[in-house]
Amino acid sequence: MNLQEYVGAYYEGEPNWYIDEVSKYQHQQRIHKVNNLKDYLNGDHKINYLPSYKYNGKEIEPKKIILQYAKTILNFQSSFLLKNPVSLTGDKKVVEAYQNVYKAGKFNRLNKKILEKVAKFGEVYEYLYLDGDDVKSYLIDPSEGYPIYNHEETLIGFIESYVHDAISYYTVYSNEYVEQYSNEGGEHHLVSRKINLSGLPVVYRNDNNELSNIEGRSDLEDYITILDNLEEVVSKFADSVHKFHNPIPVVIGQDLKGEGVNKNIAGGGIRLDLDGDFKFVTGNVDTEAFETVYKTLLQSLLDVSSTPAVSMNKTDISNLSEVSIKLLYSLAELKAGLNESFMRDGIEERHEKIRVLLSYVGVVFSDDVYESLDMVFHYAMPQNEGEIINNIKTLREIKGISQESMLEQSPYTSNVKQELKRLKGENDKEVKEDKSIVNNETEDVLEE
Repeated sequence: MNLQEYVGAYYEGEPNWYIDEVSKYQHQQRIHKVNNLKDYLNGDHKINYLPSYKYNGKEIEPKKIILQYAKTILNFQSSFLLKNPVSLTGDKKVVEAYQNVYKAGKFNRLNKKILEKVAKFGEVYEYLYLDGDDVKSYLIDPSEGYPIYNHEETLIGFIESYVHDAISYYTVYSNEYVEQYSNEGGEHHLVSRKINLSGLPVVYRNDNNELSNIEGRSDLEDYITILDNLEEVVSKFADSVHKFHNPIPVVIGQDLKGEGVNKNIAGGGIRLDLDGDFKFVTGNVDTEAFETVYKTLLQSLLDVSSTPAVSMNKTDISNLSEVSIKLLYSLAELKAGLNESFMRDGIEERHEKIRVLLSYVGVVFSDDVYESLDMVFHYAMPQNEGEIINNIKTLREIKGISQESMLEQSPYTSNVKQELKRLKGENDKEVKEDKSIVNNETEDVLEE
């Protein structure tokens, strides 16, 4: 079933069918969830709604401490996988063409944004198009995207919908056209229709949703409950500290004056009957119980999110070998592998669309050349640079690695191509100097 058949079957050819489509319950439920997650990341936490209480006859507003650990964890996950740009490998011709596309379209920066969106909201969408002779990418926010699937869970259409200045805008993507509609002027009408060169948007989504194969699930949903309890523990403990530091005066026995305890007792004195006593009573702060609960919740958060404690300054380390570092980051590496899986699927689909778009500007690749294209992800794993350099040196000495691969693996090389050109320039200069020396020595011998 394609989009035209879908519209005919469900909307009987209604021209404004896209309005009813975006109003469907499953779409609105997902959009509502995305907006709630955005509010949470913006600071709208459960602790903000903690009710006030009375203490000593007064209305007290409780402490509301917000812990934005979620942002730190999500930033770590995206940076661990995509802090270093993805390397393209394969036939030299196709790699150079795609590297030019990536540089012009800033796709390496876009990859990190895509991963951040998927981690936060479960899915995000990318549309590729031609801007002159350049391939560009347009990222569609998950709160404005409405993918349409048929009964075989195949993407057959896509709608982008948003409201700006009280005007509703709709962009309908099919395999043939990109149509823009709006209700500017009071009625919904077609604004423009363009031929769709790249097809439907690329859908990036994770596989965390056990209830659906066509909808992603935010990693943030696994953390919110733990974070809510962490914030409640910290906030209530801060309140209790203030209460316990407010001592209560207690009189044992009869006050000779018979006037009770003066409320302004500080700086004054009282007289008590024989065997009488006066003291200030304060509560004991159970710091051990607080630390136990806090550390348990925090460790649970790190475990669920596959975040190494060392990355959040929760563990003291020193003089660790590279093997020890890898063990500390083993969970993070497994999580990065899962993220790499769906990112690779999306990027491969992007590459197919780039190939189609490049063919319109005269850049064509045969199947054999294109199929050689692959990518390598470089995790931001802490490394012992001394060990790496010694290993590279040993491989180079036994001719087990090429000069280009050696530079690619070097922690001090940021641009391999530029470094190769510099080395070639230095070698050419040395050859010229050697020839000049030989020529001079030859001339001296002839003169003698």
